[in-house]
Amino acid sequence: MTDYDLMCRQLGSLSEGVAWDMTVLSNAAALLWDSLQDINWAGFYLMKEGKLLLGPFQGKPACTVIEVGKGVCGTAIAEDRTQLVKNVHEFPGHIACDSASNSEIVIPIHAGGACYGVLDIDSPLLCRFNEADKEGLEAFVRILESILS
Repeated sequence: MTDYDLMCRQLGSLSEGVAWDMTVLSNAAALLWDSLQDINWAGFYLMKEGKLLLGPFQGKPACTVIEVGKGVCGTAIAEDRTQLVKNVHEFPGHIACDSASNSEIVIPIHAGGACYGVLDIDSPLLCRFNEADKEGLEAFVRILESILS
């Protein structure tokens, strides 16, 4: 079981005094990658000019641009809510950046009064993410939101 409280404290410590968002997000992606079991991708897509663009991540190379409303990430932005997908193959319009991914969780990030991007985590396991993961990762994102500009 993941200790999300510890992850949040570690994120706060790693981000203390850091002024550049990319540094914070890079360490956040590495922390997720190191802390979560049974995942094959963890990272961020950031809003730019009305689209989601690939940001810092850990894992295999990924899609570089995602339209709002498309795939799990674009749906999270369009609906402004967490998407917990137990089987990505049943998600209408799923974008398969890595064919090994079977489940996914995507959480919108807000900063500066606007939609900043999303946290995206994939797993090769079906049903990898549950409500406890959702709550823990949403708390992780709230820490990010307090740091990002």
